[in-house]
Amino acid sequence: MDNKETSPIPGAENPTIFTGLKLGTVKTSAAGTPAVLHALQHVFGEAGLFRGLKALGKLNQKGGFDCPSCAWPDPDDERSGIAEYCENGAKAVADEATAKKLTPEFFAQHAVDELAGLTDFEIGRKGRIAQPMYLPKGATHYQPITWDAAFEKIAATLNKLDSPNEAIFYTSGRTSNEAAFLYQLFVRAYGTNNLPDCSNMCHESSGVALGESLGIGKGSVKLEDLYEAEVIMILGQNPGTNHPRMLTALQKAKANGALIISINPLPEAGLMGFNNPQQLKGLLNIGTPLTDVFLPVKINGDMALLQALEKLLLQAEEQEPGTVLDHAFIEANTLGYAELRQHLQQQNMDELVQACGIDLVQLQETATLLKNKKKIIACWAMGLTQHKNAVDTIKEVVNLLLLKGSIGKKGAGTCPVRGHSNVQGDRTMGIYEQPSARFLKSISDNFGFTPPQAHGWDVVDAIKAMHNGQGKVFFAMGGNFLSATPDTQYTAAALSKCLLTVHVSTKLNRSHLVHGEEALILPCLGRSDKDTQHGEDQFVSCENSMGVVQSSKGILAPVSDELLSEPAIVCRLAKATLGDRSTVNWDKYLEHYDHIRDDIEKTIPGFEQYNERVRIPGGFYLPNCNREGNFDTASRKAQFNIASPALLVLGKEELLMMTIRSHDQFNTTIYGLDDRYRGIYQERRVIMMNQGDMTARGLNKGDVVDLFNYHDGVERAAHQFIVVPYAIPAGCTATYFPEANVLVPINSVADKSNTPTSKHVVILVKKSKAAHA
Repeated sequence: MDNKETSPIPGAENPTIFTGLKLGTVKTSAAGTPAVLHALQHVFGEAGLFRGLKALGKLNQKGGFDCPSCAWPDPDDERSGIAEYCENGAKAVADEATAKKLTPEFFAQHAVDELAGLTDFEIGRKGRIAQPMYLPKGATHYQPITWDAAFEKIAATLNKLDSPNEAIFYTSGRTSNEAAFLYQLFVRAYGTNNLPDCSNMCHESSGVALGESLGIGKGSVKLEDLYEAEVIMILGQNPGTNHPRMLTALQKAKANGALIISINPLPEAGLMGFNNPQQLKGLLNIGTPLTDVFLPVKINGDMALLQALEKLLLQAEEQEPGTVLDHAFIEANTLGYAELRQHLQQQNMDELVQACGIDLVQLQETATLLKNKKKIIACWAMGLTQHKNAVDTIKEVVNLLLLKGSIGKKGAGTCPVRGHSNVQGDRTMGIYEQPSARFLKSISDNFGFTPPQAHGWDVVDAIKAMHNGQGKVFFAMGGNFLSATPDTQYTAAALSKCLLTVHVSTKLNRSHLVHGEEALILPCLGRSDKDTQHGEDQFVSCENSMGVVQSSKGILAPVSDELLSEPAIVCRLAKATLGDRSTVNWDKYLEHYDHIRDDIEKTIPGFEQYNERVRIPGGFYLPNCNREGNFDTASRKAQFNIASPALLVLGKEELLMMTIRSHDQFNTTIYGLDDRYRGIYQERRVIMMNQGDMTARGLNKGDVVDLFNYHDGVERAAHQFIVVPYAIPAGCTATYFPEANVLVPINSVADKSNTPTSKHVVILVKKSKAAHA
């Protein structure tokens, strides 16, 4: 493939401007009164007092609407009457429920190039898009278009392609079950499996690893399991910022006697302690310590750390046979134990210590803590999934749990913590570029057409296809594709080569401003918006990280009469595109969403009596073989994995960079400029560095540097970043995304899952011409 770009794409990246860095105290606990105040400030500032309180009152409540932020589960029993949401959930609702809207006058006054010169934060603050907008070929401004004309234009372009496989249909993790099911049904009826989604960029590695080793690509625990666990291991995850409601579960687990081991390059506030804002002590900033053992692992040192612990546990088992490992479980439920045992015995402990960056004494203390524990839960997020060896690393997590017999029992199991609120549900609904033969047969049996059998493109492959001219139409059901994806300039060039780019969106984002020859923005209802079809209020459903499917019913008046629901957009697009050749009754779905759920029930296992069960307050659990102590692998047993840690040798001046979120963002949505838990305020263009690495390069706090990556011999540059000293292992650095995504190479991906290695980027740091901010 051609990696050479003749010139940067204007507006592809956030502008290289500074907004006024201020450094404060790094926090040692999360939430408390500041979290409440910041949440209310965002909600009332965006939505207003009445609208904001109305939304918060129904957020994550039974019969209310599901949070559009993360996928952390709601309690099965009673939910908090004060606030069943966190600070970032409130910010997400404020962002969606804003009273500000963008009319045709706004787009007439502001050219695309002008808007592209803003930061992602500034773009997102403009408001909700109030009507469909169209950018003709060669035009400088978006202009209004009717819904009928928009669908006709998309349909005409799709139907003129030489092959359906020249079209790409992306999905964001906020899309409901109903919309996702209809979307994949339309795409397959159109004739392609090109269904990349945000899971390709986050937990795809988890799905592959768990599917191959345990037979299901989902976690095995329920929320109540955390309350019964003896040990909770948190790897590569920052719950205080990315899944704050998890802190309440961890606090309860601690009260019940659980020990928490946190494995992460940074000592994040939400790992260290929690000031529960629903308790008096929390409001007074008297927190609950969470982590018992903190292991500041080097970036991608997790496999080495896990193998070191397993090696120590094997040694303890040899000294006290039958007391450390669960041999009865291993014999009855697993394959490959003898091979793993031999592999671990051959590993050099000094090399494992060097690779993970944790000294032997700490590792021995941790192994001693695990020695007599049987109920162990492992939680992880993108700190594990976005590396070349991500799949093998997650399988190593599984190895440890299998050795201890910690799967298929209460208080134990796997817990990949998903990001977007329905990313897991979208995959369950068939949003997948590699559908199983069983799923495709079910589509054929129920809808009377033969869906395409060949696998489609995932995110990385779709970007490459657009770049080389194979992908000619890009359609996104939600999300901010450009700001979420790797190798920003390469991806921007790919999008700009399309004949047509279409985005179903609630708010303006950068992906609308770096476009194909023609572009459309189709404004949709948000999760909090009331959705009325044929005079009856509708609800949709979502699946959380732990496999619970529950209803979500918006309650706010939409900001515009010109908004359509996602299911309505898909149905009208399908009718316009497929016409008389469609075997699906799309009009039926527009009458009532119960008809969508009826057909989901017929097509996807686990959704028996869908319409009845989804109306039960709190919803229902989908089947989970691991939770029941079974393994849906070919052998019907869990599989131990054999792999060796990656021993990366950096060049003399090279450093390893991971991209992370600030506390004032969720994925690509930037709520503000403060990362207050890390003590970084009013600035996002920062690079967190180890003080020793700074000294070795002659850098001081506040120096301005440029960052470079040279993967595959291509120079990628991110200019104008301010150096901030931070407690991070030597050789490691951290930057925020999307500002540093330009450095993530399109060709650096995880084995098997093809996930971009956004947590493992080799960089050079060079002092900028502007030496100090």
